[in-house]
Amino acid sequence: MPLLSRMLNAPLSIDVRRGAIAGLGDLLADRRIATEGRVAIAVGPGQGDQIAEHVRPSLSQCEVFHVDGGTVDAAVSLGTRLRAGSYEAVVGIGGGRTIDATKYAATLSGIPMVSVATNLSHDGICSPVASLTHEKGKGSFGVVMPLAMVVDLDYVRAAPDRLVRAGIGDVVSNFSAVDDWLLAAEECGERVDRMALTVARTAAEALLHQPESIESDRFLTVLAEGLVLSGMAMSFAGDSRPASGGDHEILHAIDQLFPGTANHGELAGIGAAFCYHLRSTHLGSGAERLTEILTCLERHGLPRFPSDVGLSVEQFTEAVLYAPNTRPGRYTILEHLGLDKDATREAVEEYVRAYGD
Repeated sequence: MPLLSRMLNAPLSIDVRRGAIAGLGDLLADRRIATEGRVAIAVGPGQGDQIAEHVRPSLSQCEVFHVDGGTVDAAVSLGTRLRAGSYEAVVGIGGGRTIDATKYAATLSGIPMVSVATNLSHDGICSPVASLTHEKGKGSFGVVMPLAMVVDLDYVRAAPDRLVRAGIGDVVSNFSAVDDWLLAAEECGERVDRMALTVARTAAEALLHQPESIESDRFLTVLAEGLVLSGMAMSFAGDSRPASGGDHEILHAIDQLFPGTANHGELAGIGAAFCYHLRSTHLGSGAERLTEILTCLERHGLPRFPSDVGLSVEQFTEAVLYAPNTRPGRYTILEHLGLDKDATREAVEEYVRAYGD
């Protein structure tokens, strides 16, 4: 009998709304997550402690651990403590760094993880990838996707606006990643998972033309759901392909060469715009999408050019040249064009000159 369907990994529960934290205790009492209620709570700086205290009364057996940053060492340390405590599940509460460290620790411990996001800075809140720093910089590690996802819009609103806006750049960069995937299929015969591609692109399309801003619950819901869909697309594909192309190669290069420049989502937006500039000038396609992305970034007050994040033309050129080294074996517009230093600098200058103020 032919296979009529396939099994897709997806969260058991996705709850995006005001007051969602109030239902966390009931979610963790679900016997599919924890049969006896032995749950660990991992919190980072900011609102994590407040949320942990809010849900503690509803959990019979729980212990709170503080995560010391989004590093491999912090994640391994948490994993060691989780294994020692024989916990059934762990809840990661906080921003991207805390959740990434908790995902990695949960994977090491072999227990499910529930993600409670306090900001919407990037799609790590619900993805099978953890971005963690180590002695040689920052790396991406495959992890198990969160079993459940909670976004309380009341807590998101209390986060710095910059961290909330940043997620917009990460979602719209899906367009660049998807087009790079299709380019790799055409040029190298790479297999494309059309289901994953559709989910990633749908998330970006839903956000791109939203007329409202982060002051709107409706917009925040679309943004949160877009980040969740991006994470699910990566899970469907089995890697980060549907949400990470030349755009992310550039951001990872900036992270390595010029650490602390800007956050993940901000750099993803700039990387996506520049990759579409390359497509427009060298392949004769993508000009309309570039305009849409630049308009979206400007509408939400996100950086669009290297100078917006404190990088010179020379520094951004260096990052673009180094970018393919961050994802060996991945084929994107950067690898396809293979521009040398002079041509890359010319492309960066042309991008700034053509679209800058």
